[in-house]
Amino acid sequence: MNASCGQRSVSLRLSVTGRCPLRCQYCVPASGYRFEGENSLSLSEMTAFVEFLQETYGLRKVRITGGEPLIRPDIEQLAACLSALGVPDVALTTNGQQLASRAVTLRQAGVRRINVSLDSLDPAVFRRLTGHGVLEKTLAGLAAARDAGLLPIRLNTVVMRGENETEVEHLLDFALRNGFEIRFLEVMPIGAMRESFEKHFVSSAETMRRIAAHHELHPASPTGTARNFAVKDRDGRAGIVGFISPISEPFCATCRRLRLTASGDLIGCLGKDSRFPVRPFLRRDRFQELQEIVDTALSTKRRHEEFRGEASMAVIGG
Repeated sequence: MNASCGQRSVSLRLSVTGRCPLRCQYCVPASGYRFEGENSLSLSEMTAFVEFLQETYGLRKVRITGGEPLIRPDIEQLAACLSALGVPDVALTTNGQQLASRAVTLRQAGVRRINVSLDSLDPAVFRRLTGHGVLEKTLAGLAAARDAGLLPIRLNTVVMRGENETEVEHLLDFALRNGFEIRFLEVMPIGAMRESFEKHFVSSAETMRRIAAHHELHPASPTGTARNFAVKDRDGRAGIVGFISPISEPFCATCRRLRLTASGDLIGCLGKDSRFPVRPFLRRDRFQELQEIVDTALSTKRRHEEFRGEASMAVIGG
């Protein structure tokens, strides 16, 4: 690691496509969005950026995201490239709709852990929240991922008032029965949610109170941006539940997460409209310039300002 940048290591959310077949309410505007797929970074460009972060910043984790990463046909090849580079932690976030047929090949390619979006266990609510998603496909994907050894499996649930806030205990019980971890996320006033944020926002404290009414909660070690708790239900089933609270309990001061969009823009903070094109600098003879860009992106973390994100979550990497 470059001594001049040896403060703390970074993690990277690497978006491989801005496309997604679903239209989740908090991710994609009702009017849709435009993504120029022909401008996506190549595998060699993405791996060049990862290698640079390894050498200069002590990269500790790459999470492959989208849009929906499984619609990109070369995703297993990318995972294999990242593993060959020696990235300590290669993970992937998906909506799970195509996971049943890809879980084994993803594991063989080097993906070690997986996060799956699951906002409801009611098929009709799931379909409404996702646009046209099929709950049974995501559940089949979860079973296949568990069988393939993509562990731990973490469920990501965005809690929205009037939509799924009354399901949090049901979702937690589902996770405990199946040996999954679950994380409840506060909705953010970004992109599709800017206009309806106040209507839909549910604080982590409120979600925690719902769970604590029928479950034991004890603080556990945090993972990244999540505050984790060991949880036990009345039948003695135990597991981990996490809360990601960017609005009520911001974690900006300790955040070392970077996002690279599929089109090659580096984002240091979801809550600020700052993007830094990096594609022209993905060559060793320009790595000094690239370091200046990354340092700038890391310095743009939101502190006390309001969220100003305009872009769709699908475009900026989930």
